[in-house]
Amino acid sequence: MVLPCASIHRSSGCWPKHEATGTVTLLFEERHRRRIRLITDQGEEVLLDLPKAIAMADGDGLRLHDGRWLKIQAAAEPVVEVSHRDPEQLTRLAWHLGNRHLPTQIGRAALRIRPDHVIEAMLESLGAKLVKLRAVFQPEGGAYSSHGERHHVHSDASAHRHER
Repeated sequence: MVLPCASIHRSSGCWPKHEATGTVTLLFEERHRRRIRLITDQGEEVLLDLPKAIAMADGDGLRLHDGRWLKIQAAAEPVVEVSHRDPEQLTRLAWHLGNRHLPTQIGRAALRIRPDHVIEAMLESLGAKLVKLRAVFQPEGGAYSSHGERHHVHSDASAHRHER
């Protein structure tokens, strides 16, 4: 059986969303791939075969060889939201995360990381407020990212929060 193949990726706003014939909902790790077998939300198997790994984001599109488009949907996943009442100290917290090469999503008033009890203890010792929740995770790509553009992910008002 030959699977439909998706070999073209377009960022949100750069493809005809109204032409989407299906969706595929993926965690961040699953969205940062070059080649993998995917199952769409409609149950169809598709081969993702991109020229290079790309950190796909919510709203991006994949074009199949037969001309159909699939919309990427970012799945909510466990994350830790890191904040501090002092914006200058939040910048220092971001530095500590970057110094440890941790994937970090940067927002206006908070950072998001994956759960890690050692890192969480370090952040708390530096005065951070931590909130565990389920939300979209789209970390920065870094200076040498192959993606070439920054995706803005807005906090999901319906995110399930667990106060610490």
